[in-house]
Amino acid sequence: MESKKPPRSALVDDYVVPGDVILDLADMTNQTIKLGAGLRQDCDTIQVTSAGRLRLSKPNKYWVENSQKRYIPSVEDTVLGIVVDTKPDNFLVDIKGPNLAFLPVLSFEGGTRRNIPKFEIGTLIYARVVKANSIMNPELTCMDATGKAAEFGQLKNGYTFEISTGLARMLLSSPTCPLLEALGKKLSFEIAVGLNGRVWVNAPSPSNVILVSEAIKKSESFNRIQQRSMVEKLLAKLA
Repeated sequence: MESKKPPRSALVDDYVVPGDVILDLADMTNQTIKLGAGLRQDCDTIQVTSAGRLRLSKPNKYWVENSQKRYIPSVEDTVLGIVVDTKPDNFLVDIKGPNLAFLPVLSFEGGTRRNIPKFEIGTLIYARVVKANSIMNPELTCMDATGKAAEFGQLKNGYTFEISTGLARMLLSSPTCPLLEALGKKLSFEIAVGLNGRVWVNAPSPSNVILVSEAIKKSESFNRIQQRSMVEKLLAKLA
């Protein structure tokens, strides 16, 4: 039985990674909380074991909305899509969602009927979700809110791989993800991360592409300190 309502974690609805402490039980007496997926008790603390968004439901159940592969599109998400078909007015794009997405042929900076991009099946696109609901195909654009191409469009060369949606959000978190910050201090590379769990990496050296990709894949279950340590070990192998 609960004598009073336990204090609410300050991290509720934030993105958390393994090792984050969400509650200190030393501050609580005769109070009950329930732990769901992605959390465990370590002595007097409740810690995160998998990356994702911390959630709280009544009465006092905490869990991490997990790092799953399934992706549900939301407006303003940035995604990496693969062209699977072309129509007169749209490209059909796989963004790992329940339905294929439409990318209108004019949804590019300066787009007109005279300069429609010619994308082959399998072309990788970095795009922004502008329409999304549960009953219609999502709609994409390769422009920012001002109508400029910005970083959007076709991604050439490089290496593409898949990660969980929770890890994708961690990589895109602000301030800069410790993993990418540590890699960026030592290596030259380009990266595009989609909230749909796809990552594209390109670099002047194939060894850099491999190192960055492997570091990201291995970081799923690591906390911030462990991420930096892993990067140091991987970089030492290149020396």
